Amino acid sequence: MMQFILLILSALFLFGCGSESSVSRNPTPERPNILFIFTDDQSHRTVSSYEDSLPWAKTPNIDRLAKEGIRFKHAFAGPWCAPSRAMVLSGKYLHGIEGLDFANYPKIEEDHGTFRMWPQVFRENGYTTAVIGKWHLASDYRHGTVWDHSIIWERLGGEKSGDYFRDQKLRFDGGDFTPVGGHSTDNYTQYAKEFIGRDHEKPWMLWLCYDAVHAPFTPADRHQESYADAGPIEIPADIYPPRPDKPRYMQDYSMFFQGPNGVPVDERQGLPLPDLVKKYHSGVLSLDEGVRDLLDTLEQNGQLENTIIVFTSDQGIAMGHHGMEIKVAPYDDNIRVPYIVRLPNAVSAGSVIDMPVNVIDLVPTFFDYAEIDLPWEMHGTNLRSVLEDPSETWDRGLLQENFSRSFGSQTNVGLTIVDPEEGLPNQNVDWWLFLRHGNFKYITTLVPNEIEELYNIEVDPRELHNLALDRANYKRMDEMRAMMIEELSRTNAGLIQNLPEPRRL
Repeated sequence: MMQFILLILSALFLFGCGSESSVSRNPTPERPNILFIFTDDQSHRTVSSYEDSLPWAKTPNIDRLAKEGIRFKHAFAGPWCAPSRAMVLSGKYLHGIEGLDFANYPKIEEDHGTFRMWPQVFRENGYTTAVIGKWHLASDYRHGTVWDHSIIWERLGGEKSGDYFRDQKLRFDGGDFTPVGGHSTDNYTQYAKEFIGRDHEKPWMLWLCYDAVHAPFTPADRHQESYADAGPIEIPADIYPPRPDKPRYMQDYSMFFQGPNGVPVDERQGLPLPDLVKKYHSGVLSLDEGVRDLLDTLEQNGQLENTIIVFTSDQGIAMGHHGMEIKVAPYDDNIRVPYIVRLPNAVSAGSVIDMPVNVIDLVPTFFDYAEIDLPWEMHGTNLRSVLEDPSETWDRGLLQENFSRSFGSQTNVGLTIVDPEEGLPNQNVDWWLFLRHGNFKYITTLVPNEIEELYNIEVDPRELHNLALDRANYKRMDEMRAMMIEELSRTNAGLIQNLPEPRRL
């Protein structure tokens, strides 16, 4: 009996104590695991629980997350892949990220002392940290300092690392490039299941970075014909120029040409638009199955109700909208993402929130749930109160930025400097800022003497009618521009001093 009592007292002591560091706040075994699913180029339009989705495209397992969690209707990350990942790992806007050098892209240089990654703080405060999948920053991804476990596809391509989806060479726990077979989406899901199924002594955080559904959108073999008979597929109204009410770089933008019978053909992949859309959506199907398998694994291991699950993407992608088959541009059809959070015990299950959010809002939210103090200034807003009481949304403007391959003080010039013979620095899209507030989006292109843009997203979700050309909207534009400058000022953006004045018609 005495031994039994001593065992109980010992267990209670261990339960109530935990290692503490300079930034930890009384960690307990109840601190949740975090499964952070981060897909690639996945538009919100591909998830069938979103109002914008195509009626024939179904994602029942991602929809299950939405049914058991909180779905944000208007969500964004960065303008393209690498900046989005830098935002995730720093918790900052692009103008606040120092220590990254893209001058010799695709080779990316990092200063470890300046560009810090918050999962290292989790690791130092009692979490097991893991990253699986696509890596799109410097080759030293800091296994052993930031990550306890890592399986990395380094986006180098060709002989070095292989390509998207097939014949990849992965780096396991800091090792050299190792060839693997199969389809990358299925591989990453399997590796994630194996990690989740370990005998964990500590809470864990897994950043699962799928490379689907990035171009060339290659689906798994079993999904090649899944949408062969799907339809109809609407041709965007502004797939061809001209677009006289857009900024100059957009007026003649075109990645499509008229093929046989007048069907638009994508110049990059040589596919008619309907085939392109079907292929893109087919690539999402293995993501949806991956979510199913991960949920099953969490349930089977008794971890579902102690795990925060986030499903989002680094940005969306246009499918003919505004003449594009890329991200980068400031329009929702280019960069808006799905954004779903499932809390333990399905708190706030089935909630849908209109308030615009950014991927950097997740970082302080994770820190709050993990009971760890923020190690540096974060630019996002802790979403915990909104997640636990969706009626508590707040009125704020959401800032978004595109600076091509520039970060931090490199953006202080406030405008794109271009050699006219070389074109613009990232797929011929100018630098821009936008502010989303309520139903309205205000865009300023960071080029001198350029027109502004204003759209009512509720009335005009495809952003076809630029309200900035109507003098009646000048007051609203002034107010939104002031909100934009206030947010830039709050986050110490040096480019405030060099914002070019727009041209009002």
